[in-house]
Amino acid sequence: MVNIDDVYQKVLAVANKEQRGYITPQEFNLFADHAQMEIFEQYFYDLNQFTRVPGNIKEYGDIISNLNEKINFFSVQGAAGLNLQNNLYRLGDVYHVGAGNGMTSVEKIERKDLPDILRSPLLAPTPLRRIYVRREDNSIDVYPQQNTQGSQVRYDYVRMPAKPSWGYFVVGNKALHDSDPAKTTNFELHPSEENELVYKILKLAGISMQNIDVMKAAQGLESIQVSQEKQ
Repeated sequence: MVNIDDVYQKVLAVANKEQRGYITPQEFNLFADHAQMEIFEQYFYDLNQFTRVPGNIKEYGDIISNLNEKINFFSVQGAAGLNLQNNLYRLGDVYHVGAGNGMTSVEKIERKDLPDILRSPLLAPTPLRRIYVRREDNSIDVYPQQNTQGSQVRYDYVRMPAKPSWGYFVVGNKALHDSDPAKTTNFELHPSEENELVYKILKLAGISMQNIDVMKAAQGLESIQVSQEKQ
């Protein structure tokens, strides 16, 4: 977890906007959410890239391990029901828990293939070999449908990070940080992402303010970090 006030103060320090007149709390919160999601989604692109590189996988062992560690923080197990969670980012394994059959895996199929599969004597699903399809309304249909209600159908998923928010109160026209959990939500990313958050938010702020100096400062700091990571 990354303290959102630490990031905000660093952003202001680099941008030389001590009065917070150019980067308001509302603007910062918008930039913060965008930056966090950009870093979060990059985890999956990077993981896919490094796991598919041919040759000596050991060379990328630490990178893959670190990415898995960062993603596993958002992994949720044991979610129940046919309606998927609103904060679901990626659906993992789906399985059915039956009184007599124990836990059995449920196989995903494409909706276009469902009619043919249901009509096929060999491919038709059974209580021991269930299938499911995703629906556009953020739910799943499991076949055969009998005895698949409620907590009998479970799934694992990766959730999206909570939306960050720098809470504040105003004293003399100046916004001061309010650490009350009801108002402030810290970044949920790995602590190692703090600097990356600062650079990405600065770039967004520079674009918003049409300030070339701020954008260049952010890009310069980001380039230094990338160079250090490659050493």
